Amino acid sequence: MRNRIESLKLSAEEAICKAASLKELDELRVGILGKKGELTEIMKGMRELSKEERPVMGQLANEVRDSITEALEKKMIEVKEKEKQERISSENIDITLPGRKSSSGRYHPITETMNMLKEIFIEMGFDVAEGPEIEKTEYNFDALNIPENHPSRDLQDTFYMSDDVVLRTHTSPVQVRYMKDKKPPFRMVCPGKVYRSDYDVSHTPMFHQMEGLMVGENISFANLKAILTEFVKKVFGDTEVRFRPHFFPFTEPSAEMDVQCVICKGKGCRLCKDSGWLEIMGCGMVDPEVLKAVGYNHEEVSGFAFGMGIERVTMLRHGIDDLRAFFENDIRFLKQFK
Repeated sequence: MRNRIESLKLSAEEAICKAASLKELDELRVGILGKKGELTEIMKGMRELSKEERPVMGQLANEVRDSITEALEKKMIEVKEKEKQERISSENIDITLPGRKSSSGRYHPITETMNMLKEIFIEMGFDVAEGPEIEKTEYNFDALNIPENHPSRDLQDTFYMSDDVVLRTHTSPVQVRYMKDKKPPFRMVCPGKVYRSDYDVSHTPMFHQMEGLMVGENISFANLKAILTEFVKKVFGDTEVRFRPHFFPFTEPSAEMDVQCVICKGKGCRLCKDSGWLEIMGCGMVDPEVLKAVGYNHEEVSGFAFGMGIERVTMLRHGIDDLRAFFENDIRFLKQFK
């Protein structure tokens, strides 16, 4: 048995030395050390040896197995390195080819517009406030002087979580919360998502609003007109604006603010329906009932509020005629905005 083991060691070392590929080495490993390999077959004859010879032959067989295994591993490293060098030398890499330009992400047009509007109001001394999107009806309706029978409270217009909890239909509740925590004078804006049950070319169930509020002594409609006119000029450039009488439950008097059509410059086109004007926001003086609801003395302080749709402003800035394009995530559409 000793002669067979030593002879196997010599022949294995010779075969390993001659092997030229990983496949050949694997075949040698299986043929010598595998379950049906030569060394395994020799070891099966151990049961025929005497008790004195078995440990001696067992130790010899283990030493030969370790030696063959070590030789196989060294040869594998050598063959792998050789194959690597051959592959490198055979590959033809043209280092003069231009590299691939990586494209960087950019803000969504709605986010970009919202950030721009916030910066304009911050420059004008306004704070930026945020509030919960899941809101109590107390803040969403009651504190804003919206009566129980108002259409905006209907199920077909508002997403109700329960009888007294809704997905906010405007960002005005943030103004109510802000007034309860702050004392006049102050000026603030509150951008964010709002939800209404509607969907067509000009409405989506979720959209973005920015509302603003200014409260203090002797705040008048003249202050409202001055600040909002300056704001519009910063967004659209030197353009004409106008205020039309309107009605909102939480402001009195109330108005709609229009801007001269950005496409036809007031001459009349399809976008402005030949009127020459585009509606930009609603605004008005804060109703005394709203001031009383948050604990203010309406005889000592007054204020104005305004609100606009971020999507609406974005559409006017970029000449987009379908609101749904903002939410379809068409990469061809989004890549247009730098």
